[in-house]
Amino acid sequence: MVRDVQESKPVVHVGLSRVGITDMQRIIRLSADAGCNLFFANLELFVDLSPEQMGVHMSRFSDVLEEVVDDVTREQAADIESLAERIAQEVVKRQKAMRSEVRLYAKYPVEKVTPISAQKTQELYSLIGIAVCTGKHLRSVVGVEAEGMLACPCAQDMVRNYSKERLLEEGFSDDQAECALAAIPLASHNQRGRGTVLIGTDERVRAEELVEIVEASMSSETYNLLKRQDELFVVNKAHRNPRFVEDTVREMLYNVVDVYPDLSDEAFVLAKQVNFEGIHKHDVFAERYGTLGEIRQEVLGGKQITKHTTLEEWLEGGR
Repeated sequence: MVRDVQESKPVVHVGLSRVGITDMQRIIRLSADAGCNLFFANLELFVDLSPEQMGVHMSRFSDVLEEVVDDVTREQAADIESLAERIAQEVVKRQKAMRSEVRLYAKYPVEKVTPISAQKTQELYSLIGIAVCTGKHLRSVVGVEAEGMLACPCAQDMVRNYSKERLLEEGFSDDQAECALAAIPLASHNQRGRGTVLIGTDERVRAEELVEIVEASMSSETYNLLKRQDELFVVNKAHRNPRFVEDTVREMLYNVVDVYPDLSDEAFVLAKQVNFEGIHKHDVFAERYGTLGEIRQEVLGGKQITKHTTLEEWLEGGR
């Protein structure tokens, strides 16, 4: 009889928080507003591990995927968070674990039209589903990741002050200098930004709405295809709308509050932005997370909330 090595006792008696597989790639089928579509997905599956058990059965993760993905994607309303939930439930059972965590990242195509030339262009976004199952409790979040353009307000302000000094030196009056500066876009250094919004709720949230929230929070959206007139539009828009990385996260939160007035205060929100610097050798980062009630108290009520509910805390809360 072959010994089940994974079920034997480990040398060191201590439990592990997460054990599993990462970077598992496969094609999944999800429903979308335009119908069912195939998506390229990257999956991460984890369970906790008892101090009495040497290891998990890694092959069972793959078994669950093969069965659950096929079952769930046959359903008419399959979405990424539903798929994450079902996988998390099955993993808990198969691995005989107390807790499971599933993370799905799928490439999501959206057909857009360029702002001036009206050329069709396919833009790719990341669709995110995260679920945690404890056997008794199950919770999930859905989100997107999108890219855009940022213009730095600080550098632009320095350019403005320098330009005004030069105009005054050339004989322009103060009013004339101000008028000239208001009429033209002012230079600044630029960043390509990547924004993420996650929402946890029992209500259905459309990925397209989340993409719009992320892109609208940056200085300008970007496109894979840009003709000259489109390029001018994007650059001009970005420099008319300079934003710090912090501004972008705050705009995302404001937009979530504005777009989803009917969501419960118990819903969860995470907004994150990473800007890839153009003149520095580092990147910049900002993030805020919490229940929608916590966010609303600050955005709408003018309060300062010191307690920010984390994603991990919210997912563990169950329903």
